Parts: sequence; structure tokens; C-alpha cells
Amino acid sequence: MAPRILVVDDNQELLSLLTQLFEEAGYEVIGANRGKQAVELAKAQPPAAAVLDILLPDMMGYHLADALRKDNPQLPLLFITGVFKGGKHAVESRTKYQAAGYFEKPFEAQKLLEAMTKVLPPEKSAPAAASLQDAFEVELDIDVEEEGPQDAMELTGRIKVTGGGNITAEIRGANLTASPMQKVPSTQVRPPTPGRPPDPPPAGAPGSRRGEIRDNLPSLLTAFYLSRETGELGVQKGKVKKVVYFEKGTPVFALSNLLADRFGQFLVRVGKIKPEQLQDASAVAAQSNRRTGDVLVERGLLKDTERLYYVGQQVKAVIYSLFAWDEGSYVLSFREKASAESIKLDVHPANLIVRGIKKLYKPERLRRLLQPEDRLIPAVAPAYQLNEVELERWEAELLPKIDGNRTVAELLAFANRPEHVVYGFLVAMMSLGILDKRG
Repeated sequence: MAPRILVVDDNQELLSLLTQLFEEAGYEVIGANRGKQAVELAKAQPPAAAVLDILLPDMMGYHLADALRKDNPQLPLLFITGVFKGGKHAVESRTKYQAAGYFEKPFEAQKLLEAMTKVLPPEKSAPAAASLQDAFEVELDIDVEEEGPQDAMELTGRIKVTGGGNITAEIRGANLTASPMQKVPSTQVRPPTPGRPPDPPPAGAPGSRRGEIRDNLPSLLTAFYLSRETGELGVQKGKVKKVVYFEKGTPVFALSNLLADRFGQFLVRVGKIKPEQLQDASAVAAQSNRRTGDVLVERGLLKDTERLYYVGQQVKAVIYSLFAWDEGSYVLSFREKASAESIKLDVHPANLIVRGIKKLYKPERLRRLLQPEDRLIPAVAPAYQLNEVELERWEAELLPKIDGNRTVAELLAFANRPEHVVYGFLVAMMSLGILDKRG
């Protein structure tokens, strides 16, 4: 039997990510996002070690530690926290609870795993799951449209990318407008492999953790950030599949199996080339077994120096498009495939989340998440710090007014901005864990 551990954190997506991390390492994991729930689970299935978030909605992690230690005085404990930072808290956890580790968010999940293996060695590693990319190789370039109305997507001209040799460049171009997905005839350079995509692994299978996409994409991105994890987030809705690749908690690349998301199609959507130019270049590329981008450069339709910029914008557009999804499924996988990519995004997830919500959350969705009578307060345990977020002047002026006394309707009047703009900002701050609804 694999050694059993208890993992407790009120961020459901981070809990799922940590659960999978420990399961892949060879542990049996029982997870909880409330203290009382954790106590009940521990009585029914006594753990051999525990990872506890210090600030939980219903009790302090230290009080939970006391409750767990009643049944097992020698239970090894590791604490994680986004609030109680600084040497004195770590010292207190070690002197009072003999904690085997104290990790401040964001932390490196691999170091958390290393600390756990020292106090409770895993029996054996679980078998690795097939990479998400395998499913994409089977069904590349499907010619379907994403469900729901598609709007033009505004992309800021500034983009930071890392190219070969880990050289980071900030490129400033004109703002782009990616028109709605449209069918542009194109010859595929690489035909899809025959056959059907493999069935997704069942929930709880070793090496993967699945869940439903609702309004939790920001939380999934944040889970990677808080754990500094490298891996993949695959999402699917119908036949459409997209994968976001992370390195040390930061999204750096993305792939889509939609034909309309491919690089050449993206150049058409932003008006860089014409549909007929793409069709012709794709045909030549297929005949000569080359990349369409190489043919476009050869014909002078795309400068070689522009390719880095447009690839970065294409990747960013694929990630942004996911914010429009309010249903679907996701699967987490810990792989390092992004390390092989020659071009990577350099974008802070907090700003990616803010812009994604502002760009792609519809007014009716914003109103579903936030009501005019709601009152907001600064969060006790924000996932991100304000200095990590790029704010407009009016947003910075509005934040001090949010103290739990004013309703959203009153904040809207104070901001003197269009309703959907203010709602987008407030929902984005909630998604970052900077603001909470007052209970």
C-alpha cells in the first residue's frame, strides 16, 4: 500500500494540482479544503503525514494541526501559507509543531515533495500518464468552429518573448485585432494521423487529474503559479482541444487543434496576409515539405524578424480564447515539453488573467459572478500582490474605496466608467484573490 498523506488547502485547483503531484510520486492522497472536513477524513482514514494551509475558511491550520496530533502525536507536518510570511512564523512552526517544512506561496512544489519524501518515503513512483500532446497528434487541424458567438479579439502591440539562447526581447508593435474565426482554405502540411483520439484517462487515474471548466480558468493558472510547477493544462470542449504549457508556474506556450488557430490562419485574422496568399503558400509548403511560415518569409509576405512577434501574439491569442469558455473539461499533466520550444511567452499570469477577463467575459457572465448588491473587501490571503498587477489610474483610485461598506452599484457610480468595464475589473480582482465578497 502506498503511504497515505492528507493535503489541505481551500484553493480547489491548487489542491488538485498538489494531489496529482503526490500521487505521481507514489502516495495515496486524501484532500480537503476545510479544516473540519480534514479532521473527519483523518479519523476515517488516518494519514501518515499532512500538508496544511495555515489560513483556512473555518479554522487556522495550526488548530487543525492540534486536532490531528490528538490521534497521532508524532504526525509529520508540512505547512504552506500565503499570509504568514517571514522568519518568525517559520521558526514558530518548527519549535511548536516540529514542522518538517514551511513553504510560503508561491513555492516550488518539487521542494514540497522533497520535504515530504524525507519524512515519509513513497513506496514507489506511479506510472507516468501519456502526454496530452499525444491526443493532439491524432486530431490536428480539425476544421470546426468554436461554439458560441466569436468577437474580434484586441491584442496589445507590446509582447515579451524568449527566443533561442534564452534571449528575452520586448517587441513593441501596433495593436492588433484578431477577427473572428473564419474558414480559410489551406493545404495541410502534415496530414493527421489516422484513427480516433485516445480516450481520456478516468478521473483519479495515476498521472492525471481531471475536472470541469466553469469559471475556474484563472484559478487553474494561479495553481501553477503558486506551486511554481512545470507542466501542461489541457482543456477540451466538444472536439476542440487546447493545451497551455507552463514553466515554473508561468504560461509560456500554447497549442490548439483548431485549423483556425494555426499560425497562417492567425496572420489572416490580424490582416497581415490575405486568405489567397495563405492558401497559395500552404500549397507550396505541402509540396516541398516545409513550414508555411518559411514560404511566407521567402515570398516577402512576412519578415523573418516579424515571425517571433506574430508567433508570440498567436500563442497569446490561443490562451486568451480560453477565457471565453464557461464549460468544458480540463486535465493536468506534469511534463516539460515547453522546454523544447524555441519561442516562449514572457507574461506574468496575473496580467494575463486580468486582460483575459476584461477581453472575453461577456457582460451577462460578469453579472452572474457579481451582483449590484454585493459588497467587496480586500482579501486576507491574496494569490497575487498588487504590485504585480498593471492597473489603470481609475482602477488604482477605485481600490481604496473597496472596504466592504459600498455595494458594487455604489462603486460603479464612483468609477464613472461603463458598467461592463467596472465589472470586468472587479471580477478580475476577485479572480486574482485580491478582492473577496463580504459574507
